[in-house]
Amino acid sequence: MSDPIHTGAGPAAAGQPGEAAPARRVMLIVAMPGVVSTSLIRALELEFPWIVVEQRPDIFAACQPFDEPLALILCEAHVLPAVEAISSEILRIHPLASAAVIEQGDREPSFRLKDVLGSRLVRGILPMSLKLDVWLSVVRLLLHGGEYFPARMLFSQIAREAASSPVSGTISPPYAISDDDDLATLTARELQILEMVARGLQNRTIAAEFSLSEHTVKVHLHNIIGKLGVRNRSEAAACFRKGMNLRADGMFRIRR
Repeated sequence: MSDPIHTGAGPAAAGQPGEAAPARRVMLIVAMPGVVSTSLIRALELEFPWIVVEQRPDIFAACQPFDEPLALILCEAHVLPAVEAISSEILRIHPLASAAVIEQGDREPSFRLKDVLGSRLVRGILPMSLKLDVWLSVVRLLLHGGEYFPARMLFSQIAREAASSPVSGTISPPYAISDDDDLATLTARELQILEMVARGLQNRTIAAEFSLSEHTVKVHLHNIIGKLGVRNRSEAAACFRKGMNLRADGMFRIRR
């Protein structure tokens, strides 16, 4: 795996010494043979010893009970229609479950992002091009109830929709990011959280705004600080403000 994205996967992401081990959970992988390699599955088992990895040939396996609660489904994009069709049944049997779509890269999705963003079950996109430590950090975030949508993938599709829109300017991304900007390594959710940090909001308020736990917000901030190469949230906020122009409507736009 190789990708220019860097993030922290240190003690804050891995859990603090002395914490009780999480309850055992199941991760279901629905993919063609070889998409998720044996070595990658082994890395998952080593990183998350409380997770039982199950591999099944089709998504309908998610409608069956497991010995442990189902926490996360990793599936390829071609099964998304089936995922949506049976999402109610999956959530009835596994109310704690969420899903992520396996993609080969982080720029051009093989599906319409609007279908994923409106999903009841899908909470992220998992690019296979990420470095292993980053990939595992994304999986950790998803297992803890977070979301991960690669910013470049989101903005690339938004830009294409804007270009093809019959009415100029009807679709406009809240952020315009250049490839050489450090902020381009952040996900859409991380950008949203960093904007609120820059406004002086505390973790509890941010968590309530996005219906997240404070722990998930802390994980996001840990990853933001690692990606930006700064020491704390104050420096991260300063980095955000440095690249911004304050718009009249109170939103920020990243300078090109």
